Amino acid sequence: MTQDLLTALRAQAPLVHCITNYVAMNVAANVVLAAGGSPAMVHAPEELDSFTPMCGALTVNIGTLSAPWVDSMTRAAQVARANEIPWVLDPVAHFISGFRSSAAQELLALGPSILRGNASEIITLAGQAGSGKGADSGDSVADAEDAARALARDRGLVVAVTGPQDFVTDGTRSAHVAGGSELMPKVTALGCSQTALMGAYAAVGPAFDAALAALAHFKLAGTRAAARAEGPGSFQVHFLDALAAVQPGELHAAVRA
Repeated sequence: MTQDLLTALRAQAPLVHCITNYVAMNVAANVVLAAGGSPAMVHAPEELDSFTPMCGALTVNIGTLSAPWVDSMTRAAQVARANEIPWVLDPVAHFISGFRSSAAQELLALGPSILRGNASEIITLAGQAGSGKGADSGDSVADAEDAARALARDRGLVVAVTGPQDFVTDGTRSAHVAGGSELMPKVTALGCSQTALMGAYAAVGPAFDAALAALAHFKLAGTRAAARAEGPGSFQVHFLDALAAVQPGELHAAVRA
């Protein structure tokens, strides 16, 4: 199924509405383009009622949060939901302040199709004690698996936990995705850009398969880019090239039961 989604992604080049943080905008747009989608970084509230329904998917990342941006994120999610458009929530460091936590909970209540976060973000969003530091996880993916399953069942969504080995679940099914590189956390906004790529896949297929395909695509590209890179700077260039070069039939190689 994952290979069919990459074929569809490149054939359809879906428009992906990305409301993301200032740090991630350029990286996320380039990642979606390299994979085969069409990104749009639109966030003005005056445009959302008309623009969001045009899109194949919406992604919301709360990295550089402010009150006006919360209003835009909330409105876009409402419009997506009303128009049955899949959307992905990335609750970046939602536990660092009451303001951020409230925004994450408000958005979660609007029913995203996919929730993507690191282990600490998922554990704390499930109401458990985590050990994250800012946007960095202090917990392992394995530690977050039960919390991810509980969130998926309780909220009726797909949860993707990203780290050295990713985990994705809809509360019943689950899978791990292996690969990537130690250089990936050394390049800012790659995690945020993965959320945008999940949106591109969600525009062309079911949420569980979309999350799994996006994770596999990222891991494969990371592994291949690292083999050619001399450090974080050159890794970025090779990573975009690798995203574009991954073929549909190769995605399954990164997936583990």
